[in-house]
Amino acid sequence: MAAGMTRGAAEAADARAGTASTARPLVGVTGSDRGGRIMWACNRLALWRAGARAVRITPGRPFPAERLDAVVVGGGDDIEPSLYGLEVTPAVRIDPERDRMELRMLDCTRARGIPVLGICRGSQIINVHQGGTLHRDIYEAYGNAPKLRTVLPRKRVRIEAQSRLRELLCGQETCMVNALHHQSVDRLGSGLVVAALDQVGIVQAVEGTGPGFLIGVQWHPEFLVADSCQQNLFRSLVAAAVGERLAVSA
Repeated sequence: MAAGMTRGAAEAADARAGTASTARPLVGVTGSDRGGRIMWACNRLALWRAGARAVRITPGRPFPAERLDAVVVGGGDDIEPSLYGLEVTPAVRIDPERDRMELRMLDCTRARGIPVLGICRGSQIINVHQGGTLHRDIYEAYGNAPKLRTVLPRKRVRIEAQSRLRELLCGQETCMVNALHHQSVDRLGSGLVVAALDQVGIVQAVEGTGPGFLIGVQWHPEFLVADSCQQNLFRSLVAAAVGERLAVSA
């Protein structure tokens, strides 16, 4: 009987590993209750092409973080300035409920060690979550910053040597990206390093210094559907999610 139980346990472990290796990982994509449907659709498509299933998570549509294999923290409204030590100005559109939801989500991802990709606002809130600060308006902080707002790849960014991001972006030293933001990282949060800068020195990407997958990009790779290197961000996130799930099920 003992031998039979041993074989049964081994078979069950093999079955769990087989399921984990073949089922599409579940990736949560955070967003706002007001708008953002196009970003959600593009992220969902990018993740599906990368081999994952996506679920949209908003303050009004919560989802148990414990069931997720990875998270994409999406773009959207400004982050409440009081979260990084500044005052709220009347002209700024903020979403405090989303801020709180995403900070809780990042608490959970850090505790569980699951992969995270931050996009635009998502990159910024990763930095805030790690104790960093933001430039509330890049045009005030960088007087020579070109006023560029487009979904097309019109901005050139330099990817830092030895960064994980450069490896994921096909080893490119520079790449062309879109630009839809007016805020950026100021003081880096704990455990983060700069992974990309633009021509005037604005931080365009950050990444974690630890072993897990924690990357934030200031641009929107979900809109760069024809750029295989940009889509590799999603493929790499999904691969990391599968790896984590296999490690847990082993």
